[in-house]
Formats: sequence, structure tokens, C-alpha cells
Amino acid sequence: MNHRPNFYIAFLLLGFIFLSSKPEKNYYNELYRPQFHFTPEKNWQSDPTGLVFYKGEYHLFYQYNPHGKECAFMHWGHAVSPDLVHWEHLPVALYPDNNSTDSVLCTAFPGSVIVDENNVLGKQAGEEKTLVAFYTSYQCGQRIAYSTDRGRSWEKYEANPVIPYDRLDDARGPKVFWYAPIKKWIMVLWRKPEGIEKHQGFSIYHSGDLVNWEYKSHIPGFFECPDLVELNVNNRPDDTRWVLFDGDGSYLVGSFNGEMFIPETGKMQSDYGNNYYANQTWNNIPDDDGRTIQIAWMKGGKFPDMPFQGQMTFPVELSLHKTGNSIRLVRTPVREIETLHGKEYHWENRNIIPGIQDNILKRCKGDCFHIMGTFDLKTANSFGFMLRHGKKTPGIEINYDVKRGTLNCLGKTVPLMPSNGKIQVEILLDRTSLEIYANQEQVVMTSCIAPPRKNNSMELFTHGGELYVDQLKVYEINAVWRDQ
Repeated sequence: MNHRPNFYIAFLLLGFIFLSSKPEKNYYNELYRPQFHFTPEKNWQSDPTGLVFYKGEYHLFYQYNPHGKECAFMHWGHAVSPDLVHWEHLPVALYPDNNSTDSVLCTAFPGSVIVDENNVLGKQAGEEKTLVAFYTSYQCGQRIAYSTDRGRSWEKYEANPVIPYDRLDDARGPKVFWYAPIKKWIMVLWRKPEGIEKHQGFSIYHSGDLVNWEYKSHIPGFFECPDLVELNVNNRPDDTRWVLFDGDGSYLVGSFNGEMFIPETGKMQSDYGNNYYANQTWNNIPDDDGRTIQIAWMKGGKFPDMPFQGQMTFPVELSLHKTGNSIRLVRTPVREIETLHGKEYHWENRNIIPGIQDNILKRCKGDCFHIMGTFDLKTANSFGFMLRHGKKTPGIEINYDVKRGTLNCLGKTVPLMPSNGKIQVEILLDRTSLEIYANQEQVVMTSCIAPPRKNNSMELFTHGGELYVDQLKVYEINAVWRDQ
């Protein structure tokens, strides 16, 4: 009997299975596709929302338009990650209410998600705790949705809205968290009381059952996207402050008694770049981790000819640093960045002389890097980096002006004083983003970029005098999407 036809059929089937299971080489590898920052596969993405950790997964929800690349028809997109860098796309979580097909009315605006540990809402169906989402249904009130299967599917609460819509205050963006000292849930909600512009800001509410909310206080001077977190000062667990964030990343440091936020500082900036907005922190980070982790939207970024519009910042850990009577926020890239490190370039104790063609970074070619360096200013008038530099078009210049004490990049200038005559920088460079952290994160600049494909070199330069490299490490960054 001739078995050859069966053999050929089996061979062809195996070949088809192999080819169909092989990752597409162009998946997440387009010219302006970030390689280690979150983006949706396609369409509009903006504000991070509903950030929560549950059973080994960081949930990232975000404002999403499933119909196109414009800011409209807001839904909650959804992704999960075990490590804050490798993300799995999940189906859309929240849809507009009241069967709305309007581009704005009753669409799912930002909010937050908590873990209902004690089944207060009464929706727990098995061993899995209920995830409860609080969101603004635009011009349709503050509403609840819940999931009993680790966020894989969502149901709308039958008695929505829990806070009715008031056309005067136009409330939005509920941030909800548990406040143990008074055993209550806290909601921070943006409002414009009585429709008065100068009163717009954040209102604080209480609830014991997640459904009935009691107004407690209001603090004016904020625009949207509220967040309120408690942080240790100088890593001391016995010394804490609360930080109240606005949508543009500006913040106040103060105290919180469960009913009212009391500022101790004036409003300060946390980012000085071109494209930083809608920052939010994760709820429910385990105590044995202990970090407060934040992410934001890179508002206003351009992604020419891409199937998507929008990207997130790289996640950061938050802390407070106090020097004398001054206290400020510190944002540090999460340690998980190290898991993406590829080839390392390393220099120590190198003297850089202006005008001499000895670019120590000439071997660093590519578009995704993690750069960390400490520089002694010596006699330099200015120094810096030229990133994504090309033969025909110039790269992106990061310049520190020694005489003026300023850091300059992409049209932004921010004061930055040396520490013991030295400047320390950490840089995250992706295909469409540049994040700069300077002098122990004293200054952070977050910006979007769109350099030409062939611009793949970098340079360290000094002008007017010598620069001493105490230490400089450059790591190539591995793409996080290749195995998807």
C-alpha cells in the first residue's frame, strides 16, 4: 500500500501550523511603534484609568476609541502585565451607557478600580474577589461596573448612577481608595461647584458601602484627573505626607485626615517636558512590594502613518525627598526596566576635551536605550547628548548650560543646579519618546519624538572646556512585543 499521499498531507499540515504560529516579524515593529512603552494595537488611546493590581497582574485600563484614531467614543481599553513591561491586550472592558451611539454622551470617561476584599458590594460569585470600577459616564453621572472573573468581563451596576449628573458641576474622574483609620472608602472627584470657574477643583466623599457617597470637603485650583496618595518621606515609615495630583502632573504635598486635604506646600511641577498628562497610580499594590507606582499619557504625541494614536510613559516609582524645609516628589523608573537590558556599554574616569573627535558613544547605534551617567563639570561651559543623530539630519539635543544652570531639550528649559559640581542623568529613549531624569530625579522631562528611521547614532559632547565622565552606562533595550 502506498502511504506517500498521506505523508505529504501530514507534512503540509505541519508546515501550515508552523507558519501560522510563527510571530509576524512586523508585529509592533512599525517605524514609529514604541518598543518598551505601552500602545494599543490600533486606534486612539489617552488617559490611563482604573489602575489596580490583583493576583499577580497589573491591570492597565485606558481611554480608548475602538472606531478610529480621533478622541471620541470613549471606552475603557484593557491590558494586563505580570511585570509592568510585558503587556497582554484584553477585550474592551467598559462601553458607553444607555446604548449611546453619540461620540460623547454617556461614554466611559476615566475613573478607578478597587478590589472589594470584603464583598461590600455583594457581587462576589466564588473565590475570586470582585473588582469594582468607578467611572464617569459623561453627562450621565458617576457609575459602577464590576467583574467577578479577574477583570475578564464586566457588568454594569443595576442601581447606577451612584452620584447623579449635575449639569452645573460637570463632575468627572472618581479616584476611589480605602482609608483604614476611619474604615471608609474615599472618593476624590473633580467638580465645578455651582458652575463657578474659580471654584473648580477636587471634592472628597465618604462611603461605607461603595454606593452611597457623602460629601465632605472641596479644594479649588485643580483641573481634572485627581489622584491622592500617601508617601514616605526620605524612606522613613514613621514620616509620611499625602500628595494630591492634578491632571498635568502638578501636585501639592500636605496631610489628609479622611475628610480634608490640608496643603503644606504650594503647587509644584513634577514634569517639565512637552508631553505629560493624566498621571495615575495603581491601587492595591501588595504590602511586601510597598511601592507607589504611577504612569501617565504622553499627550500630544505624533505617530505618522501609524495604526494607533497615543502612548503611555514608562512606569515610575514615587517617593518624597526632604532637604531642610523643602520637600519634593521624586519619580524613578521602576526597577523592571533592568529586565529589558541588552548589550551594555560602560565607561569610567574619562576626560572629554572639546573639539577633539573622540565621541565615546560612536559604537552605540540604535533607537532604544537606557542611559545612566554622572558627569563632573570641570571647566565645561555646556555639555550634553545628541540622540538619534543622522548623517543628513541632526538629532535631538539634550544640553546642560553650566553658566545658566539650566537643562534644555526640545524647546523646554528648566533650572538644574549641580550637586557637588556634578550632574547626574538617566535617560529612557524609545522610538517615539524621550524621558530625562536629572540629579536624582530632581528634574524630569517627558517628551514625544519622531526622528527619521536612519537617525540611529548618538554623541556625548562638551563645549568651552573639559568634562569628566565619572561613570556612564548605556544599555540597548530589548523590545517587549516580539514574542506576542
